Amino acid sequence: MTTYKAPLRDMQFVMKDVLNYEKHYQSLPACDEVNQELIDAILGEASKFSEEVVAPLNTVGDEAGCEMLEDGEVRTPPGFKEAYQQYVDGGWPSLDQPSRYGGQDLPMSIGLTVREMTGTANWSWAMYPGLSHGAVETIDAHGSEEQKAMFMEPLVSGRWTGTMCLTEAQCGTDLGLLKSKAEQAEDGTYRITGSKLFVSSGEHDLAENIVHIVLARMPDSPPGTKGISLFIVPKFIPNEDGSIGERNNVRCGVLERKMGIHGNSTCLLNFDGATGYLVGEAKKGLNYMFTFMNFARLGTGLQGLAHSELAFQNSLAYSRDRLQMRSLTGPKNPGGPADPIIVHPDVRRMLLTQKAFAEGGRALIYFASTQGDILTMSDDPEARELADHVLSFLTPIIKAFLTETGFESANLGLQCFGGHGYVNEWGVEQNVRDARIGMLYEGTTGIQALDLLGRKVLGTRGKALTPVTSFILDFCKRSRNRKELRPYLKTLIQLTKQWKSLTRKIGFAAMRDRDAVGAASVDYIMFSGYVLLGVAWAASARAAYRRLEQGTTEEAFYRAKIQTAEFYFAKILPRTTSLLETMSAGPDPLMTMDENQFIF
Repeated sequence: MTTYKAPLRDMQFVMKDVLNYEKHYQSLPACDEVNQELIDAILGEASKFSEEVVAPLNTVGDEAGCEMLEDGEVRTPPGFKEAYQQYVDGGWPSLDQPSRYGGQDLPMSIGLTVREMTGTANWSWAMYPGLSHGAVETIDAHGSEEQKAMFMEPLVSGRWTGTMCLTEAQCGTDLGLLKSKAEQAEDGTYRITGSKLFVSSGEHDLAENIVHIVLARMPDSPPGTKGISLFIVPKFIPNEDGSIGERNNVRCGVLERKMGIHGNSTCLLNFDGATGYLVGEAKKGLNYMFTFMNFARLGTGLQGLAHSELAFQNSLAYSRDRLQMRSLTGPKNPGGPADPIIVHPDVRRMLLTQKAFAEGGRALIYFASTQGDILTMSDDPEARELADHVLSFLTPIIKAFLTETGFESANLGLQCFGGHGYVNEWGVEQNVRDARIGMLYEGTTGIQALDLLGRKVLGTRGKALTPVTSFILDFCKRSRNRKELRPYLKTLIQLTKQWKSLTRKIGFAAMRDRDAVGAASVDYIMFSGYVLLGVAWAASARAAYRRLEQGTTEEAFYRAKIQTAEFYFAKILPRTTSLLETMSAGPDPLMTMDENQFIF
């Protein structure tokens, strides 16, 4: 089985040295009492819960899975329910939620650190409370006052959990094809009929109620996405006093048999005239659902980070202990029969790649969470507007890039273990299986790439890219007085210029052939991710140099940061060169072959 130790030192490095969370919180009126002492206390307690309660259930959930009972009920793996109750009793669900609903009013960036720890410890378990945050955001942003009074407090407290119900058998990501129906009843509620696939945490025994956020069509709705409305469909219909009422007509029809995340109950849900409550205006459901989806996409990016971190921790421990062959430069363990495999260059390559993706990814997603703080808590309209633009741009990159690199890290982790990684004794093959879904749900890498290049960048004629490239160039300008960073800064400036010119080139090509967008999009989003991770590592190196100059008893820690940055710029960032080449090739190598020529 895998083991997990919360990387508190690295988390503190990002929060204190790289991003200066204390100064960030001082700029937000609602966070004036948030200080380092409070942050450290939260991290400490969350790490204990994640390491001691949640992590031991990771293998349990994988092996036992969920069990389908009579009448569509589902039993979660042993220990999951007790861990969730402990989570609720500790007040963790309400940590970064509004006080008007019983929350603790702490910023999103602090809540994200807790979700990182529980998710890395056991992603299957963490998904149960994880989607509730999206349900809260959606109802708070678009629901009526009556709906907020009915659903918000139980969701914020964790007594109830939430889900997102989008996909159907015939439509997948193309939600314009969905068929679920919503017919209005005499009492003003709606009767929802249809089936939804792949509903994470769709049915379980952890909470007393489950609140489904569902897309469906009214009888007079036009075809396509503009005809979709959004509904709240609870498992149990609440009474007027907030207590649990009668069972609604929504039940689990099938527990999906999956490659990974066995501990989470991914369901096919059948809605048979279930009572639903219309959210906002009719036929604007997909717009409202994006509130949920954007939160879920950042959460999925966090999953990619989790799998990188778990792979790195377990690979590192194994590579220090596993004896195999001798170092090419002479024995490093002369008293033993062989050297530990960590002395071999290829193993170092794999370990450093995992470390670079985990720690760089942490800096990137933590930065995004600070933009979320500004968007929701700042009293400066211009700051909120800029944060909205930046977060909107970063979201598809974080989701796609961190899940792709998370899966790469998980695979490298298995490779470090060799044949022992392929059997389930060590748990690293579970990490590979669990990581694979991240590139699929909340929109595949290809869908995120089209969102970034097609909608965000070309759809705004490059305006969405400007704040990000300006930030990078400003960072380089502010950092150029440190000579050790100049090679990194030169590379980042060059890549940023190429990013802008490449965008223009694709835009002009798309005027002639729209397939130019689809042909370049995945390479474009990966290119974007590598550049942004380069900025994260340059910022980390800058912070490490500064701390070394000030004097520290942790010299090895900060030296390792600098050396990992050197590795990233020398061995990983050059991948952008090949991506530039493949994007420049255009759509012809993909599209000229007739579909009938795809023969075998």
